[in-house]
Amino acid sequence: MKARLKNVIDLFKFINNHPLGRKHKLKAYFKFLKWQILQFLKPQERKVSFTDKSKLFVKKGMTGATGNIYLGLHEFNDMGFLLHFLRPNDTFYDIGANVGSYTVLASAHCGAFTFCFEPIPNTFKSLLKNIEINNIQHLVQSKNVGLGDKIDKLTFTKSRDTVNHVLPDNLETYSEETIEVKILTADSFLKESTCPALIKIDVEGFETKVINGMSEIISDNNLKAIIIELNGSGMRYGFDESKIHDTLLANNFNAFSYNPFDRSLKEQKFHGTFNTIYLRDMPYVKNRIEQADKINIFSESF
Repeated sequence: MKARLKNVIDLFKFINNHPLGRKHKLKAYFKFLKWQILQFLKPQERKVSFTDKSKLFVKKGMTGATGNIYLGLHEFNDMGFLLHFLRPNDTFYDIGANVGSYTVLASAHCGAFTFCFEPIPNTFKSLLKNIEINNIQHLVQSKNVGLGDKIDKLTFTKSRDTVNHVLPDNLETYSEETIEVKILTADSFLKESTCPALIKIDVEGFETKVINGMSEIISDNNLKAIIIELNGSGMRYGFDESKIHDTLLANNFNAFSYNPFDRSLKEQKFHGTFNTIYLRDMPYVKNRIEQADKINIFSESF
């Protein structure tokens, strides 16, 4: 009971602090209550509008996806950057795709080619449904694998929704269900695609291994932007995430935050505590976001 109450309080804090939630609290809470009532009366997967060019299949327990219902764009700054930056014929890598929110934005809304990677089979099935409902099969290559620094097989949790992760080697016992997953490197997919212009990496602390497996991609100047989660989760594997920051700086990337409302980029001295956007070739990036079409979401146009 205490855990459930804490989750509700955390969700309300998230809505109140979200850039769109702050501006449209009544709308956000109405959408939240409507979704909860619908799921209480008849729990089932439902098709919902995402952007004006895309849809999502969402069901109870899909934390990130339901955030898009309440707030338009769950990860507003990062999703806003993607929507302003990507163009048709770009390639996008969605590493840790979950049910495909970023994949849908990239391919259904922006028209980019996407390679998406999701290791958990049940989550991968939801990802495929979201690709199908948006009729973007011709733009998306979906891979039911994990990514790392070498070909391998690793054990993952499989019942934690957006926070499923690789089991640490030093964990002797684990009470939850797990699954063994094939691991490849991002570089190994260059033979199937052009170098991505943008990569999103959200792998619950395994980012160090993923970055180590994409040295060819990082050294290719066609890659302009990386959205990566660096929130300290790497500590469970003994990784120092500041080394990722140093690696990207050494490859001419710098850390930024993005405000979609005014399309402004603010350079950061270090990575953030959630997602951080790393960019290089700033004249190119700034021109793209300045020239992008407006996005109409949640009673806002930006």
